[in-house]
Order: sequence, then C-alpha cells, then structure tokens
Amino acid sequence: MTHDVYQEKQIIKYIDGKLIQIEDTIANEFPLTLYVNKEEFATIVCTPKYLRELALGFLASEGVIRKHRDIKNFHLDDSKGLCHIELTNEVDTTQAQFTKRMISSCCGKSRQFYFINDMKAAKVATTVRTISPNEIFHLMHTMQSQSTDFKVTGGLHNAAISDGKDFYLHRNDIGRHNALDKLYGHCILNNIPIKDKVLIFSGRISSEILIKASKIGVGIIISKSAPTDLAIGLAKDLNITAVGFVRNDTFNVYSHPERIVTE
Repeated sequence: MTHDVYQEKQIIKYIDGKLIQIEDTIANEFPLTLYVNKEEFATIVCTPKYLRELALGFLASEGVIRKHRDIKNFHLDDSKGLCHIELTNEVDTTQAQFTKRMISSCCGKSRQFYFINDMKAAKVATTVRTISPNEIFHLMHTMQSQSTDFKVTGGLHNAAISDGKDFYLHRNDIGRHNALDKLYGHCILNNIPIKDKVLIFSGRISSEILIKASKIGVGIIISKSAPTDLAIGLAKDLNITAVGFVRNDTFNVYSHPERIVTE
C-alpha cells in the first residue's frame, strides 16, 4: 500500500484584510509501530515513505542491530502501520534500556550523554575524508534543489548523504531524526560504506542530531542552520567536522577544521 507524502485540505487564510477559503497542501503524519522479537518496541510518527529504510535505520541507531544480516525476518504491513522484525539473536529491547536518563562522560572527556543507548551506539569518527568549499556549496545546493516536498508543504526536514562524487541519496520526513534514519537504513540495506560520506542537513545541528550523525558513522556534517553549544562540544570529542550556516558563498566551521581543504 502506498501512502501519500501530503494531501490537499481546505483552510481559511487571512490576506489583504479578509478571511478567504483556499486549498492548502498539508504534510501527512503516519504512525509506524515496530515489534522486535514479538515485543512492541517503539512507535515512530513519520512521513509514510521509505518505511523499511526508516525501521532499519532506527533500530541501528538505537543499537539494536548493526548490520542487515542481524535481521532474520522482516515484515512490513503499511496498511496497518505495523512492522514485525525478528532478529538473529536475542536482544534486550526493554524500554528502560533505551529511555533511562544517565550522565556519562564522552570518550573520557567532559561532554555528556543523557541516554544509555546513545552512549553505546555513538561512534568516534575515523574518516580520513576531506572536503573543499566548492563541494560543500554544491552538496547543499543539490539537497535544496531536490527538496520539492518541503517547497510544497513547508513541513518537512531534508537530509542527504553523499561521497561528493558518485553516490548521493536524499530523504525527507516530518521528523528530522527520521530523515537521517532513512538514509542510514538505505545504507544498511544495500551494504554501503558510510564513514567516507558527508551528511547534509536542512535544520539546526542540535546535540541529538550530532549524536545521530555519530551513530551513522559519518565524519562530516553540513547544515544551512546553526549548531548548539553542546553539539559543538560533542562534535569535537567525537572527531566530527560540523559546518553550519552554509549560505551563498559562506559557511562556519565549528569543529575539526582540518578536513576543510582550500585550493
């Protein structure tokens, strides 16, 4: 069953001193419930597209799986919003493990994780990849030019992953984390190496987004928006180059500038 990303609805718009009825394009929300080894694990509210990728990426970022081979059986019933995943091994998927708050130093330094699964699944980047300013501008322009659903609805987050040359993949979702999970899930599903890739993002680089990038395994993240102070600290500790405010012919580098190579 195919669900639409958006739909048309009648709304009231105030314009030129009058209230008028018009048709507007609204982004759709869709609840997807994941069952892992017959136990209910999580419900993700998402854009109803690329749901298999979303489920795989979400489970990988939560530390439940690492590779596609960790999945024994996978059944998606998108007509009911249900996804049943059987793993090759028994995994403790109790909610307490994934929602319990904790304070833990990051890589022995001063930064802090707040959830147990974040500490377990986050990776220190090992990439040796570098990137030029022209590549940064080109990747951001490419993602923005492909963000057609956002332009129609104004209600979606956009993300892409690329090696700057032959590989480029774009996904969007009402949830910013979901967009990243879809990219991660696609790479897991197709056994695509990740550590040499660049993550391109439309929104703010918060600590949560930075941790998600570290779970995916990329060493460079670029955004048209700003980072937070905690995200910058985590990026420094996790060896991730964080680039923000990519607009026109300028950008800011907040961590590990050695990967930015000028001509």
